[in-house]
Amino acid sequence: MQVSMASTQGVGAANEDTVHVSPTGVVVLDGLSAPTDLPMGCVHGTPWFVRQLGTKLINLIGDDEVTLREALRRAIAEVNDLHRDSCALDQEAVPASTVVMVRKREETFEYLVLSDNVLVIDLGADGIKAIVDKRVEEVAAEEMREALKGPTGTPEHASRVSKLVSVQRRLRNKPGGYWVAATDPTAADEAITGSVELARVQQAALLTDGASRLVDSFGALTWASLLKLLRTDGPTALIARTREAELADPLGERWPRFKRSDDATAAYVGHLGAAPWDER
Repeated sequence: MQVSMASTQGVGAANEDTVHVSPTGVVVLDGLSAPTDLPMGCVHGTPWFVRQLGTKLINLIGDDEVTLREALRRAIAEVNDLHRDSCALDQEAVPASTVVMVRKREETFEYLVLSDNVLVIDLGADGIKAIVDKRVEEVAAEEMREALKGPTGTPEHASRVSKLVSVQRRLRNKPGGYWVAATDPTAADEAITGSVELARVQQAALLTDGASRLVDSFGALTWASLLKLLRTDGPTALIARTREAELADPLGERWPRFKRSDDATAAYVGHLGAAPWDER
């Protein structure tokens, strides 16, 4: 398994994405942005949280006896132990992150997806499969529509985004809401998990929503052409092309979005168990 990766910061104060790689696994996290005008129960912040969680996960999934779901459950609990004495972990306003991770285990390709990161798997003659957990888009619909109204980058737009985040926090990790990695280890039970025979997998990509938007938000690429771009030019080229599209629509008029540019992280996984990919 060979992995190439890239991660770049968007308009925020820090890159809240992280990517971790081992010989048999890949973990990509996208920290949920916390507007500065809203409270936060953790003194460390989201970038610290995603780094700690990612490090725990990549180490845990190195043990084939630990399922991906159990790894996430244990990683959340272990990060809680790192800051429960300094931070108010019982509040809604705590750091949180989406998760996508894969592992090569014997002759199997295993995966876990929690919230709106995207896993794209090329199964050759069986087509391309995109796996994403879209439950966050099914809650707070009215606030989400308002938050997507442009122009981006204005105080009015920022206020609408803060209102959306306030509502989403109340619905986070609750039945009828949506699920992310935060302080509740049982969120792991809500993740999408599965496995594919390794011999069927030609290539795969793990993407934060800042790196998948050329397909699922902008409609400028298909999953097949995104994979080809990653394979031929690499993740850095995908993110560069994403930035070009964002700069062409700085106010979010053509492609409404919460930020002019989001943190973007892509990990491309090749040389798995399948025969060479066909050209598509």
